[in-house]
Amino acid sequence: MTLSYRRPVPAAAADALEALYQRILRRDPGEPEFHQAVREVLESLAPVVAARPELADVVDRLAEPERQVLFRVPWQDDSGAVHVNRGFRVEFNGALGPYKGGLRFHPSVNLGIVKFLGFEQIFKNALTGLNIGGGKGGSDFDPRGRSAAEVMRFCQSFMTELYRHLGEHTDVPAGDIGVGVRELGYLFGQYRRVTGRWEAGALTGKGEGWGGSAGRAEATGYGTVLFTRAMLGVRGEDLEGRQVIVSGSGNVAVHAVEKARDLGAHVLTVSDSAGYVVDEKGIDLDLLKQVKLAERGRVADYAERRGASATYVPGGRVWDVPADVALPCATQNELDADAALTLVRNGVMAVAEGANMPTTPEAIHLFQDAGVAFGPGKAANAGGVAVSALEMQQNAARENWTFAQVTAKLAQIMNDIHATVAQTAERYGAPGDYVAGANIAGFERVADAMLAQGLT
Repeated sequence: MTLSYRRPVPAAAADALEALYQRILRRDPGEPEFHQAVREVLESLAPVVAARPELADVVDRLAEPERQVLFRVPWQDDSGAVHVNRGFRVEFNGALGPYKGGLRFHPSVNLGIVKFLGFEQIFKNALTGLNIGGGKGGSDFDPRGRSAAEVMRFCQSFMTELYRHLGEHTDVPAGDIGVGVRELGYLFGQYRRVTGRWEAGALTGKGEGWGGSAGRAEATGYGTVLFTRAMLGVRGEDLEGRQVIVSGSGNVAVHAVEKARDLGAHVLTVSDSAGYVVDEKGIDLDLLKQVKLAERGRVADYAERRGASATYVPGGRVWDVPADVALPCATQNELDADAALTLVRNGVMAVAEGANMPTTPEAIHLFQDAGVAFGPGKAANAGGVAVSALEMQQNAARENWTFAQVTAKLAQIMNDIHATVAQTAERYGAPGDYVAGANIAGFERVADAMLAQGLT
């Protein structure tokens, strides 16, 4: 596998990046998601390395995590049986601030997945303009089907090992797939217990009654829709009256549905691992929140209770539903080239990633070739980590901001990210290419900090 470029690039820069990519493939075998994430960034950086040769060595350092923590997590289920899972934390780059990134509890989690997520987080966090570095973590533990007591025991065991690597000035996890307010509560309680400190800034995504921020639950989904609106605005369009399809039905998807609806869009779909729902009347937000966030149910339950307007499709692809806007908000590589072709044939105008790397490289190229506005996750879903950083600010100042204050700041941050990404793409001869703009803008901010701090 080699790097490929969609525009002419200087040969010397291309050769240097290709050599680095081949070293990464040899050094980190069996990590395809990490390779994919690195490849996307490297394919954007040739013009930067050509214009600023002093950054070539920085690229090499940036692709290797500063620290990787792997540990066992023993825990006991309700019947007394003992289980052992693996825990991970990759502290990828701290040049801009404490490592920042979520914890994912899902059977698919392995070191390569965590590295891909942590690598993406470097650039996403840099784009917010806030002082946060990039990291990620999690476990191959599956909380689905487990009792609250079992989840609590797992979280306590997990934090008993991880706590020694965390701190408000060191590494600040948040939630991700499988880790919501409930899990963060158990994790924070154990952190407080073993450290003897009420250090609110050591975790974000907390409940509002104990150090959390208003608007944090909504931030990723809201931010994705706000970025989509900004992309459409450049083209003289908006979300009013547009048909929108959303994949996923977790926290990000639910709040993407909410924000799109608030901006006048007609949201048709949500999905989970078993299938998807098409609701011709538009997704009923209150019912969706009850089924998915309160009851932890399935989208099939939503369809059954919604009535005649909703059709549940077991298996299948949400991307087969014609729409103006598509928001992949589930998981990595869920939107492939075949799905992209279907969306393009059906007239999609914009695609924005609410999840991390949900679109395959081939699908991205198809969207770009068709003139579809495409917002990569490191820009489009940066709202979550941005409000996590705002939560850290509130914790440090012992303040609580209102929902209106937080969402106003979020809107400004997302507009600034869009402007930065668009201007950077223009500056490097790739107008409208949000992938290149996001990769380059994030890289330049981190790289400049790394150069200023010496060889670290």
